[in-house]
Amino acid sequence: MSARRLELTVTPELAGVKVDTLLRRRLGLSGTVIRRIKWLEDGILADGVRVNTAYRPAAGQVISVRLSDPARRGGVVPAPGPLDIVYEDRDVIVLNKAAGVSVHPGPGHYDDTLGNFLVDYYEKAGQESDFHPVHRLDRGTSGLLVCAKHPHAQEKLKGQLHTPAFRRVYLAVCLGAPQPPAGVVDAPLGPLEGSLMQQRVRPDGKPARTRYETVRALPGRALVRLELDTGRTHQIRVHMAYLGCPLLGDFLYGREDRALIPRPALHSWQLSFRHPVSGRQMDFVCPLPQDMARLIPDSQFL
Repeated sequence: MSARRLELTVTPELAGVKVDTLLRRRLGLSGTVIRRIKWLEDGILADGVRVNTAYRPAAGQVISVRLSDPARRGGVVPAPGPLDIVYEDRDVIVLNKAAGVSVHPGPGHYDDTLGNFLVDYYEKAGQESDFHPVHRLDRGTSGLLVCAKHPHAQEKLKGQLHTPAFRRVYLAVCLGAPQPPAGVVDAPLGPLEGSLMQQRVRPDGKPARTRYETVRALPGRALVRLELDTGRTHQIRVHMAYLGCPLLGDFLYGREDRALIPRPALHSWQLSFRHPVSGRQMDFVCPLPQDMARLIPDSQFL
């Protein structure tokens, strides 16, 4: 399997600077990543020869560091399953997650999650990558999700979460239309007493902010665009119910109607972030899936 590596050619002004400093300041590696790779046989090389972090290279030498792990440590078992790949390179993979698929393995979902499908895909493609999730989507939510392929990319992307660099925009179909048609819900969230899953607005909860804007209002329902400033469990679903407009199909916070849609009508529509290695801007849009599009006439363009 091919290893993902980064290289740095030592210029005259960098000659004699410790490798540890070069990895942190020039390649942007964290102390955690450096501590992991320095124990690998080919973790840090100078002109192809293993060196330690105290080594001081000469001008013209090439420092090479391994980003991918030769052994998958995450413990996620590979299992075949469908993947809708929107974008992929050696550091990240962007997926269009299907509704009804969990992201992380857990009780009752040991081998049928996106994590299982990804590890299986990497294995069959001969990629030295593991499951490194950056953010999550509820099982019922569809749409865009980015996963890192190695710990360095995961750290960099997680550092962008809840900053303007990492932008997530959702589309939802809700019962009724929110009033006012656009605004900010700033309401702290915490667990509902007696429930293992449900959240509720409560004064002693964690800060939670959701910006919303009505895209199209119809009799009895509306298409709403939402953007998260925080990432609490079920945040959009709870905040929309708090406004009196629960998502269609939301069995926890609204009213389940499987004839309309068999899941909460929520879709991760736009995703933007800075690439964790190159730093370039990455922007993606994923149209509404059919089960939501048919709830709002003429919404195919979204």
